[in-house]
Amino acid sequence: MSDNEAAEEADAEAEPEETESGIQDGDFVRIHYTVRTQSDDRVVDTTRQDVAEEAGIDDDEYEFEPRIIVVGEGHVFPGVDDALIDSEAGDEGTVEIPAEDGFGEYSQEEVRTVSTNKIDEENRRPGAQVQIDDEQGYIETVIGGRARVDFNHPLAGEDLEYDYEVIEVVDDDEEQAAGLLGMYLQMEPELRIETETVEEEVTVEDEEGEETTRTEEVEQRTLYIEANQQMQMNQQWMFQKQQVAQDLMDRLDLDRVVVEEVFDGSSAGMMGGMGGMMGGMGGGDGLEEELEDIEGDLEDADVDAEEIVEELEDADLEE
Repeated sequence: MSDNEAAEEADAEAEPEETESGIQDGDFVRIHYTVRTQSDDRVVDTTRQDVAEEAGIDDDEYEFEPRIIVVGEGHVFPGVDDALIDSEAGDEGTVEIPAEDGFGEYSQEEVRTVSTNKIDEENRRPGAQVQIDDEQGYIETVIGGRARVDFNHPLAGEDLEYDYEVIEVVDDDEEQAAGLLGMYLQMEPELRIETETVEEEVTVEDEEGEETTRTEEVEQRTLYIEANQQMQMNQQWMFQKQQVAQDLMDRLDLDRVVVEEVFDGSSAGMMGGMGGMMGGMGGGDGLEEELEDIEGDLEDADVDAEEIVEELEDADLEE
């Protein structure tokens, strides 16, 4: 090796490798955001309570708090994804989103006439939101047996303004799982991730090159989700649970997802009533008293039955 080559090799070893700083694609980030229309500064979405109140947005079921997104995965508009790259916690900014990158340009072809037979009777009025052949739209007019329906997105043709603030980068895997479920379901159920040691059969080659199986202990990461009644009735979960579970496993390096159904009795109907009755017969002196009451009721029922039989026999004799 020449002196020059040796010097170049030494310089290469001395130079530190360049590393990417700041937020990168695939990072889980918690952000605050507000989306407004540029035409009239109308708030169409926000995570901030004060902004919602000022805009007159009243939704008791909506929790105004920062949201977790995965950068570069289409959870926000492309321009916002680009702005988040290389940013840090505490950074904030505004991104202008043209209509074509937002909810698309307005298309007159998406305003179509349909038969009112496809619309529920109570929704046959201008302004009603309807679902027709798996498309969502808004009724413009109803004349006779025909309705004019606009199938454009309500924000089609609108240029938007997206204000954001980076709260933190989320590294905790349980928080990441909760954030992903929040995006899918608009709710965050109770969950936990456990690493367990399980026995698993593996195929190996012996000394002679022949395949054989043996049992080994391996570590397995499992996500346990407590699915309450609200989650079980969530349409997104009902129709896409397999896709949601697969996404969680892929992103969080999980081996499996276990869903534990939870019934709290708040809307159990008859089963709830049965449970309450059984609870009242809890045991000890309380159980004995309940049994005595039941025996007394049965004895009274026998007496009443005997009296009825006697009355019927007397009636037959009189005839």
